[in-house]
Amino acid sequence: MTFAEYVRENWITIVNDTILHFDVTLGAVAIAVVIGVGLGMLTYRHSTLAALATTTTGAFLTIPSVALLGVLIAPFGLGVLPVLVALVVYALLPITRNTIVGLQEVDPAVVEAGRGMGLSRTRVLWDLRLPLAWPVIFAGVRVSTQIIIGIAAIGAWVQGPGLGNQIFNGLGRFGGANSLNQVLTGTLGIVVLALLFDLALAGVARLTTSRGLRA
Repeated sequence: MTFAEYVRENWITIVNDTILHFDVTLGAVAIAVVIGVGLGMLTYRHSTLAALATTTTGAFLTIPSVALLGVLIAPFGLGVLPVLVALVVYALLPITRNTIVGLQEVDPAVVEAGRGMGLSRTRVLWDLRLPLAWPVIFAGVRVSTQIIIGIAAIGAWVQGPGLGNQIFNGLGRFGGANSLNQVLTGTLGIVVLALLFDLALAGVARLTTSRGLRA
């Protein structure tokens, strides 16, 4: 059976795996944005805390994905939850780091102008620093998304959802009928999904960034 024939005969399963891959990636990114941006906002004013936050989230990326998923089986079992937790952990560094850097690099003159207008420190953060840092923060979101789309495929090892099931099923019976087609389907599906995600996020970044800050 050719690759095209395999896709045509199994398109329902492929579409379902693609949707599940999209869902778990989007959910992980959303959670990571809340945690990462919050962590950056809490630590950017203190160099020691900022360095600790960056170092800690960076250390997570050194953990092999298979090892982390294996550890997460004990508290969370098999399925979606351990995959979601692992993806959130891996997505934190770019978002946290870019939030800290973006907030720290806001022009001090702008901050002083805001304080001169009577804005409190909290209002300066929300009304001035965060909007000005948003392009940098969102760049971190895009990087995190690309990282975890590929890692999500490993989630099939713990019965997680997504296109990784196509890859693992093909590898598990490599040499058998359609095994190569399954691996190609999962791999190409992830590549296409990553491209679509990045295009969509580029559009969101443009819509959510002030016109004067757009490149």
